[in-house]
Amino acid sequence: MDATPAETTEPVFHTLGGLRFSKGHGTGNDFVLVADPDGVHTIDAGQVAALCDRHRGIGGDGLIRAVPSRYLSEGRELLLSSPEAEWFMDYRNGDGSLSEMCGNGVRVFVHFLRAEGLVDLPDGGALTIGTRGGVKTVVRTGDSYAVDMGPWEFIFPGDATAKAMDSLVTAEGLEVPRPALSVSMGNPHTVVALAELSELEATRLYTAPKVDPVPANGTNVEFVVPAEPLVHNGIGTITMRVHERGVGETQSCGTGACAAAVAIRHWAGAEAPDSWQVNVPGGVVGVKFFAGAGGHEHVELSGPAVIVATGTLS
Repeated sequence: MDATPAETTEPVFHTLGGLRFSKGHGTGNDFVLVADPDGVHTIDAGQVAALCDRHRGIGGDGLIRAVPSRYLSEGRELLLSSPEAEWFMDYRNGDGSLSEMCGNGVRVFVHFLRAEGLVDLPDGGALTIGTRGGVKTVVRTGDSYAVDMGPWEFIFPGDATAKAMDSLVTAEGLEVPRPALSVSMGNPHTVVALAELSELEATRLYTAPKVDPVPANGTNVEFVVPAEPLVHNGIGTITMRVHERGVGETQSCGTGACAAAVAIRHWAGAEAPDSWQVNVPGGVVGVKFFAGAGGHEHVELSGPAVIVATGTLS
């Protein structure tokens, strides 16, 4: 009997040999990071998937390329109205697909720019960056960062004040489909409220939940348990798990934490607070609501960012 032949083809990312990279995370949401100040590195979807593979690559929930905005069509468009957005967060999910935004990724991105000496951001300073979800402003507080994630909105049209649910979610481990609310944070989210932590623990997220109707570009799905009591000392507390598009379950999701706070706050009514603590498997992030430009309510996401390793692709 012939032995199974070994792989003879070079890895799909062999053309990236010699490329420097870093590995970083924000509350366990981890990324491969590449600096491309001259806009010369083209990393395609297959290479991203190979690099993010946890067994055959470096491993990560996604890949972030730090590139000057002027080298991307999306970045040049943003520069017309926001010339200060010098750097663009070119982000792809772990399967190589493009993503509009990543809240944890934004914080790690700015920390990476600092670590690489590409920006000088003093404690308390602010940096404006470009993303496919629009321009974002990040404020540094030590090794933590607060991001103005911009305005939130409901994905499906309807009376916002009366809206309670707009879809049904089916997930392994939950006996029946659960009602949900769809929220955009520049990328799509579908939020499900659960009554008990035991339900949250029983939900199996290694396969993608089914959402009906599903937003046009797919959706991330958050399963959330409100604390009891929900509000303590003026701060609301929730616990969350998430299945991300193109990734699977992750230890944390920044835009998902914001969307979860939006939904729970909306369901809680007019007396709900503006400050929230969101517990995720990888740690804790903060979410705050405030009045933004043009009268639109904005969401701020805050939390740590860590670079854990640097290296060079062989």
